[in-house]
Amino acid sequence: MPKVSVDIPQELLDDLNAHVGVDKKFISQADAIRTAVRKLLDMMDDVDRRHGRLKE
Repeated sequence: MPKVSVDIPQELLDDLNAHVGVDKKFISQADAIRTAVRKLLDMMDDVDRRHGRLKE
């Protein structure tokens, strides 16, 4: 799997880490980021669909 490096503000990282760990929503930072990217792309597809910019 390819690796991607990003710079993010500490405040955003702290918020992300609040959801990562044992008995939390995500098992790792990578899992949380992958889930967020998938959700963002799905939302962008929905917007594009509504504006007729996405081929079915």
